[in-house]
Amino acid sequence: MALLWLPLPATRAQAADLMVLTDRLHHLRQDGPREWSTFPERPEAASLEVKFSVQANAAEQTLVLRQQDVKQAWSVRLNDVELGRLVVDENDMVLAWAVPASTLRDGENVLRIQQLGEKPKIDDIRVGEFRIVPQSRADYLGQAKVRVTVQDGKSGKPLPSRITVIQESGALQTVDAASGGPLAVRPGVIYTATGEAEFGLPAGKYTVFAGRGFEYSLTQTSFEIGEGDNLERTLKIEREVPTEGYVACDTHVHTLTYSGHGDATIAERMITLAGEGIELPIATDHNRHVDYEPFARELGVRRYFTPVMGNEVTTSLGHFNVFPASANAAPPDYRAVDWTTIFQDIYRTPDVKVVILNHARDLHSGVRPFGPALHNAASGANVAGWKLRANAMEVVNSGATQTDPLQLVRDWMAALNHGQILTPIGGSDSHDVARHFVGQARTYIRADDGDPAAIGVDYAVASLVAGRVMVSYGLLAELTVGDRYGPGELAPLADDEVAVRVRVLGPHWSKANRLMLFANGELVREAAIEPGQRTEMPGVIADVSWKLPRPTQDVHLVAVALGPGISGLYWPTAKPYQPTSPEFTPVTLGCSGAVWLDGDEDGRKTPAIDYARQAVAVSGGDLRMLLVELAKYDAATAIQAADLWQQSGRNVLDPDVSKTLQDAAPHVRDGFGRFATAWRENQLNRP
Repeated sequence: MALLWLPLPATRAQAADLMVLTDRLHHLRQDGPREWSTFPERPEAASLEVKFSVQANAAEQTLVLRQQDVKQAWSVRLNDVELGRLVVDENDMVLAWAVPASTLRDGENVLRIQQLGEKPKIDDIRVGEFRIVPQSRADYLGQAKVRVTVQDGKSGKPLPSRITVIQESGALQTVDAASGGPLAVRPGVIYTATGEAEFGLPAGKYTVFAGRGFEYSLTQTSFEIGEGDNLERTLKIEREVPTEGYVACDTHVHTLTYSGHGDATIAERMITLAGEGIELPIATDHNRHVDYEPFARELGVRRYFTPVMGNEVTTSLGHFNVFPASANAAPPDYRAVDWTTIFQDIYRTPDVKVVILNHARDLHSGVRPFGPALHNAASGANVAGWKLRANAMEVVNSGATQTDPLQLVRDWMAALNHGQILTPIGGSDSHDVARHFVGQARTYIRADDGDPAAIGVDYAVASLVAGRVMVSYGLLAELTVGDRYGPGELAPLADDEVAVRVRVLGPHWSKANRLMLFANGELVREAAIEPGQRTEMPGVIADVSWKLPRPTQDVHLVAVALGPGISGLYWPTAKPYQPTSPEFTPVTLGCSGAVWLDGDEDGRKTPAIDYARQAVAVSGGDLRMLLVELAKYDAATAIQAADLWQQSGRNVLDPDVSKTLQDAAPHVRDGFGRFATAWRENQLNRP
C-alpha cells in the first residue's frame, strides 16, 4: 500500500503563530481488511509523510497532533528523529511533542507517521491536524493555569476523583501536569487522590468533567481561557446509585510495576482505585502476590479501600484470578500443562478461596477455554474432559469486551445448567491509568460497606463464593424474588405464581433500554426501558415487576439490563479486545447473580443436568422414552440430556435421531437441536 505524501506550503494561524501542516485527519492502515466498519474499506495509505518548508529551530518548539483509534505501535519521526510514538489508546486525543533545537531544518522538512513491526497487526487509525508551535512544549501547554477542586456535594469535603479535560474539538487535551504526589496523569485525564489538581492548558475553549466511577454523579464546567490566565473551579459530585449493603470490588487489577505491561505504576494504581471508588481491590498481577497496603498508606488513600492480595495465575491453558493470598505464600505454579495439576496447585496455596476463570472466550497461548475446540456452548461441557475447578467466572471484562456482549453471560448460565456452580464476575483487567481504566466493570458483593477501610474480607469472600453478587458495566440489575430472596439464595415457593422484581440502577449519565429475565438460560420475560422512564428515586432507572408460573423443577433466574454504550470520554465504553466482526455496537450492561427457585421443594439447588440424569436413567437407553420423560422439564434439561446421550456413545447427529425428534415436545426438540448445532461446531474445531 502506498505512502501518503503531502507536500504542504507553510500556513500560519495568526492568533498563536501556529504553522498548520495539515488541518484534517488522515486514515491509515496496513494491507488487509478493515478493523471496524466505521472506517472506509480502503485507507488513504499505510503510512503518512508530510513535507513542509520552514526555518531551522534554534530553540525547542512543539509538534501538536490529533490521533484516534490507535491500538498498535506507530512512530512519529521528524527529519529521521523519533519524537515519540502515538499513544496506544483508541480514544480521541490531542498530543504535544517536544521538537528539540535544530531538529527542524532550513527549507524542506519531513514528518513521518508509520506503523512499527515486521508484520504489523491490522490497525485502522486516524491521525493529523499537525501544528508546529514556536514555543517549548512546557510553555505551550502552560499558557494558562487551571486549578480544579472536586468536592462531595453533601459534605463539601474533597473527594478522590477523575478529572477529564476535553478541548473544543471534542478530543482529550494533553495538559501541563505529570504523575507524582497525589496525581496520576494521562492525555486529558487526571486522577487526584486529594480531590485537587493544578495543571496548565494552551489558550482555548474547554469542558472539564469530574466523576468518581459508577456510583457517583458527573458534573462539568466549560470555559474559555487565554494566555496568561489563571482559573479556579470547584466541582461537586454526589453518590447517586443506591448500593448500600454492597461492596464495590474489582477482582482483576494489574500494574506496570509488577505485571510488566500496561502503563499504571503501583503508585498510580493506588490513586486510580481511590478515584474510581473501588472499595475492595484485588491485586492480581501475573504470577506473583503483591501487597497494596504499604503503597496505599504512603499515598494517603488507604481510608478509601481495603486491599486484598491475589494473583492472576497466567498459564498456557487459561488465566485464573485467585485470592485471598498470603504475602509469604509461594504463588501457584503457572507452568503446569493440564487443568488437574493447575487447580491442585491453586488450592494448595494457603488461604485461597476464590478461583475465577478469566476472559474465557479470549485466545491466549493458542488456547480459548470456552472456544468450540474445548467447550460446548449449549451444554456448558468441556468436550476434552478437562475439569474446571473454578468457583467464579468473568461475565464482563471491560478491558477485554466481547463483540457479543451477552456471550459470556450465556456461557455462565449454561455452566450453571451443567452443574458448575460459578459466581458471575465483572472486572476491569486494567493495566492502564486511562485507556482501560480500573473499576469500569466491577462486582458488587453483598457485605457491609459502612467503612471502606475496614471491610470484612473473610465475610466478603464467603459472600462472593456463595454468589451474593451483582455485576456492573455501567448498569446494575438488582433481582429479588418474593421481595426477599436475592442472588445466591434458594427461594421456597408457596404459591402458583412467583413474584419477581428487578430494579435497574445507574447514575444519571448512564442509560438503559432493555431488561431481560432468564430462567435456566432461557429468556422468559423482556421489557423495553424508555428514555423518560427513569424513576424519581436517584440512581434507579427502572423498577419492573413480573409474575412467573411456578416451575415444577428448580431453575435459576438471572436479570440482565442493557443500555447504549457511553461515548463521552469521561467514561468511554471500549471496543472488543478480540473482535469477531468489524461490526460492533457498544453497550452498558448490568447482570444479577443467580436466584434459585426451589421448584421440586427438596431444599437444595438442583441444576438441569441432575434432572437430565434422572430422565436418562428412567428411559433405560430408549430415545423415544427419554424424549417423553424430558417433556416434563425445560429446554435446558433437554440440552443436558442430549449431551449425556452423546457421551454414552450414541450420536445426536444421526439421521434416525432427527426423525425420532419430530414427535418430541417443541422445547425438547429445540434443546436437542441446539446441542447438536454446538456439537457439530465442536467437531469442526477439534484440535
